Amino acid sequence: MRRVALPLYICAAWLLYFTVGSAAAESAPTDAERIERWERMLPESPRGVGPTIEDRPAWQSLLEIEPFSRVVERAEQLLAEPIPDLPDELYLDYSRTGKRERYQKVNSQRLQRINVLIVAECLENRGRFLPALDESIRALCAQKSWVLPAHDGNLKNFNGTEINIDLVSADVGWRLALMRYWLGEKLDPRTRQLIADELERRIFTPYTSSIQSGQPRHWWLTTTNNWNAVCLAGVTGAALAAIESRPRRAFFAAMAEKYVENFFKGFTPDGYCSEGLGYWNYGFGHYAMLAETLHRASGGEVDLFDRPDARRIALFGRRMEILPGLFTAFADCATTAIPSPPLMAQLSRRYGWGLREVEARGRALAGTHPYTVALYAFPAPVAADAAEKPAAKTPLRDWFPDAGVLICRPDPAAERALGAALKGGHNAEHHNHNDVGSFIVALGRSTPLVDPGNEVYTRRTFSPNRYQSKVLNSFGHPVPRVAGKLQFPGRKAAAKTLKTDFSGPADTYSIDLTAAYDVKELKRLTRTFVFSREGAGRLAVADRVEFDGPQTFDTALITFHGWEQIAPNRLRIGKAPDDVIVEIETDGGEFRVVSEKIEEDLPGGRVPTRIGIELTEPVERAAITLTITPAG
Repeated sequence: MRRVALPLYICAAWLLYFTVGSAAAESAPTDAERIERWERMLPESPRGVGPTIEDRPAWQSLLEIEPFSRVVERAEQLLAEPIPDLPDELYLDYSRTGKRERYQKVNSQRLQRINVLIVAECLENRGRFLPALDESIRALCAQKSWVLPAHDGNLKNFNGTEINIDLVSADVGWRLALMRYWLGEKLDPRTRQLIADELERRIFTPYTSSIQSGQPRHWWLTTTNNWNAVCLAGVTGAALAAIESRPRRAFFAAMAEKYVENFFKGFTPDGYCSEGLGYWNYGFGHYAMLAETLHRASGGEVDLFDRPDARRIALFGRRMEILPGLFTAFADCATTAIPSPPLMAQLSRRYGWGLREVEARGRALAGTHPYTVALYAFPAPVAADAAEKPAAKTPLRDWFPDAGVLICRPDPAAERALGAALKGGHNAEHHNHNDVGSFIVALGRSTPLVDPGNEVYTRRTFSPNRYQSKVLNSFGHPVPRVAGKLQFPGRKAAAKTLKTDFSGPADTYSIDLTAAYDVKELKRLTRTFVFSREGAGRLAVADRVEFDGPQTFDTALITFHGWEQIAPNRLRIGKAPDDVIVEIETDGGEFRVVSEKIEEDLPGGRVPTRIGIELTEPVERAAITLTITPAG
């Protein structure tokens, strides 16, 4: 084995990497061997993903695809528009008001301007967009911080006393490194040097220091949520595209391969992503881009796709589909979220899923972000046998036993029938909502009964006051309220699976919810879901509660649609033809129906309604059963 003399900072990293809190008990020689292996695989010079501007056939092939044929036109419009102004006042808005949108909107406009100009220049290769691109890059490099204000609460980055790497700064780093690589000598030498200097100052040095000494502390190296994959993808992609030293590039690649192992710990063994579908797109999408980048950089020797846990997690997006085009939205997830089409195209190609239509559209959906263009518009070839596999049929159900989530689909022979998503889980999940026992009902092209999804993020959202929000606490979810109390947050607030029966035309999922409520008088609370595929489908939700003494009890339905009480025990919810009938049956007391608009700030200004089904008197023992069927 050839021995390689490595720089001192890499040797120090072998000895000091544990200071960032890694739980992986790897020895120093293991890291050394990993770095040495990467040095053997990497090219002599830095190489980014995607073709350089000199590869005219590659870029000209994109002009035949409609979205790219319009990029040059949009870039021409930008030449007449000024760079969006980003004064300090916008950065400080979050620290003063807790609101994120004003800064993030303008910052995003600046970055999108750069995206369009760089792609347009590579498509056209006439040099006419270079001055505007140069100006935009200089404006970006002049910003006091690339870190979002929401991730710089103490303003250390803004004030220059510390430089951290967050989701956006990692993204900016990869973006600039790719632009520098793609344009090469066509970019002004002073701008090339400016990019190199800023990458070193804002990305490479802080990252290396964090590995070596733990300062600045980049907690995302050892976290198990989307931050890990997103930041590692950006930092590593930038390093491979911009750092001249091959041993140093090997260090970045090796550390990515090592620390991305933590990302997998955030998923249950069955492949469930508790952050929700939107963050699966974001987090696992960046894992897939990191995997593709390392695969190409290693000449195919390192394949982070080819592992059982990655294969299971990759299927999550497909498995979340309730009905065609309607997907599950638990946790901080938009109710309109779908699996990212270009990501699905990439995964289908890599795993041989045979999703012909989405694969065919993949290049057209790449957008204008440099690294999505590089990885989606210029996909790597895959083995012929993978491309020939037929698409698998959608099963009647998808069951995640470790997460306690069941997706129920109708009989495929039914023309129009109910589907449902049912949740157990616990209240310490990533991007957690207090939602143990929640459910969603889908019909046709609508979800008349919902989990309301995410709110507009503010300082409160990720603070100790998170569960003051009525869409994040259990009030905004279709779950019981017990003795006037909502569910409490934390891992102890967990559902216990009592029974599953997935045989025949019905699915039964029964859970114990007792642990989710801090009510000393509560002896037992169970919820049983029975999903029937007979006819147009039916979902029964039966809650049974026992107390030591009389206590109040109610349950709820959540909807974004109109509703009416059409009989003492019947509700109609939703908009025809996708509306449902809910029949209410109680055992142990009379009930009343009480509705309340949940006035929280949701995307698009949407306002959910909580339809409460309340027992009119305190009870010691009771049951409430809701039976949901299509109205038509």
